[in-house]
Amino acid sequence: MVAPLIRRTHFCTLSLTLVGTAALSIGLSGQAPPNPPVAKKVPKTMTVHGVTLTDNYYWLRQKDRPAVKAYLDAENAYTDVGTRHLATLEDTLYKEMLGRIKESDEQVPVWEDGYWYYTRTEKGKAYPIFCRRRGSPDAPEEIYLDQNALAQGKKFHALGGLDVSPDGSKVIYLEDLTAFREYTLYVKDLTSGKILESIKGVWNGTAWADDNKTFFYMTPDKAKRGDTVWRHVLGTPSTQDVQVVKEDNALYNVGVFRSRSDKYIFVSDDGFTSSEWRAIPTANPTAAPRVIAPRRPNVEYSVEHGGDYFYLVTNDSARNFKIVRAADRDGDLEWSDWSPHDERAFVEGLDVFEKFAVVVERRDGLPKLRVVDLGTNQSRDISFPEESYGVRPTGNPEFKTDIYRFNYSSFITPASTFDYNVTTGERSLRKQQEIPSGFNPTRYEVQRRMAPARDGVQVPVSILMKKGTALDGASPLLLYGYGSYGITMEATFNSNVLSLVDRGMIFAIAHVRGGQEMGRPWYDDGKMMKKRNTFNDFIDVAEYLVKNGYTKSDRLAANGGSAGGLLMGAISNMRPDLFKVIVADVPFVDVINTMLDSSLPLTAQEWEQWGNPKDSPEAFEYMRSYSPYDNVEKKPYPTMLVTTSLNDSQVMYWEPAKWVAKLRSMKTDKNPLYLKVNMAGGHGGSSGRYDRLREAAFRYAFVLDAVGLAHASPGTSSSTASK
Repeated sequence: MVAPLIRRTHFCTLSLTLVGTAALSIGLSGQAPPNPPVAKKVPKTMTVHGVTLTDNYYWLRQKDRPAVKAYLDAENAYTDVGTRHLATLEDTLYKEMLGRIKESDEQVPVWEDGYWYYTRTEKGKAYPIFCRRRGSPDAPEEIYLDQNALAQGKKFHALGGLDVSPDGSKVIYLEDLTAFREYTLYVKDLTSGKILESIKGVWNGTAWADDNKTFFYMTPDKAKRGDTVWRHVLGTPSTQDVQVVKEDNALYNVGVFRSRSDKYIFVSDDGFTSSEWRAIPTANPTAAPRVIAPRRPNVEYSVEHGGDYFYLVTNDSARNFKIVRAADRDGDLEWSDWSPHDERAFVEGLDVFEKFAVVVERRDGLPKLRVVDLGTNQSRDISFPEESYGVRPTGNPEFKTDIYRFNYSSFITPASTFDYNVTTGERSLRKQQEIPSGFNPTRYEVQRRMAPARDGVQVPVSILMKKGTALDGASPLLLYGYGSYGITMEATFNSNVLSLVDRGMIFAIAHVRGGQEMGRPWYDDGKMMKKRNTFNDFIDVAEYLVKNGYTKSDRLAANGGSAGGLLMGAISNMRPDLFKVIVADVPFVDVINTMLDSSLPLTAQEWEQWGNPKDSPEAFEYMRSYSPYDNVEKKPYPTMLVTTSLNDSQVMYWEPAKWVAKLRSMKTDKNPLYLKVNMAGGHGGSSGRYDRLREAAFRYAFVLDAVGLAHASPGTSSSTASK
């Protein structure tokens, strides 16, 4: 719909100067006593709208202070000792998960500018290899970038972008070695293999002009908001780069990319409630950016270009979005409806090609693809057979084509790449994810149910379980949720989940408000002053599953990450009795303190997502009513695992660290509470695929243990495992 915004996933000898008398102290043996770390309370107060707030653990924000690292190390040591009994299960799960991955694999090649491009992986190597073949799929392979070579000897390695020049002679890549999204831009000559230039301190987003020597790139502000687009010419110092667009309003992010039609460089400038895009001709990169449609309050749009037209996907007088277009000419553009607003169909996106366009829609909570002939304006749907599934366009860079590629999967259909011929209507399967250890979809059952929320709204639930599972409450169940930023959680294939389901656990996704599963109103009703709907929906779905025999509360697990971690924090305060175990990954839980601090990444621009507690007493009070950190009470809490990364730039490590410290000081139960800190990772944890798989195996081992399935083997029924 609009250009995506970035949004809120070993032992040592130490002594803790800011930790209380019951603190964990680790000696040379590396053995931890049974008592958990207890962080010292150092009260810091502030008054907001007449309310005095006290934060006893504010000191944990001081990342460079030795006592902070000591405390985090102590938490890791405590977690390691407390979960040591899971080592065998974790290793078993890791091997199972790895066995479902074809370690040496290759993507379906994509044709672009005279080359077939693809990535492949090799067994034992953690990162992808970027390859191409000139002219023919059978031509000699050229490796134009090997991330494994770039990452050698580094604790963390991520690529923030990859952009080959139109003539295929050079590639721009963005490299982050810190996990804190601190990128350096490199330009590599693909003939000699030499690095031509580098620019430090850049941001995601690049675009080449037609001359193959001019390109556009971005830089962020101090709060990691992409705010400036620059023009650079190869062979000139970056100090001479020209500032093309600068957005000073902290509510907006800029982006830059080349249109599929190859005619324009687009500069997007999007907030959560309005947009303003600009276009620069690729043949004339020094031209002044042209505003496509001036910014207006509460009007969002994104732009596509094709032939003689600009196309806008917009919510202007269309809550579920519509598509308008205007002739590509000088002067003011005259917009007319091309695909009118339909209350039954939420327009998620648009892909425009030379002779056709594809509208990505959502109807009845499920994604649809509608192909439109640009000559006749006639359309037809690409249909899908299953009750619950996910579809996303993929690998469609060529403008002059009659093939549209998309990826389809469901809980029981592995990721499948299809090419759809828009002329003949023929659909061809190019590749389906291979499961080396074997996979039989007939062993499983997929259901889609509608759970009634307390206000009468019907909330979709996608469910995966073994075929023949009795709905007698005996089965443990893992309920996943997110519900923020309008991000839709699709019921797509995840081979890791099979390790749970094969042991008799049910897996379910609650499609709660705050996402866009049921259209734009679904999103609007789960943000700002309606945010509590997200939490209520999840609880109501959980109660529905218990009431209808899918599970019982003493075997119900919940999981969510980032803003989904906020959901986990909220439900732990609101209904701790409903869940046996909660896993909160990189959770956004210190809502008040974070949203009051505009110097932090994401804060200012997200005032239109959560509200601005600094300027609005109403927003402050509403946030304070659900902020997990501010609502911890003296009462029992479920078994909990909280994860974070020291270099997370989207949810700072101190949010989950402070939350765990406060929970420890308040909770009245003896249930395990663990904080696991990745000391070298970012928001998504580790960067290598094998390390990420290890992290997933640890989480699943923790959940299986908590619900009584630690000793279950694949094929065990839940009733047998519970005996």
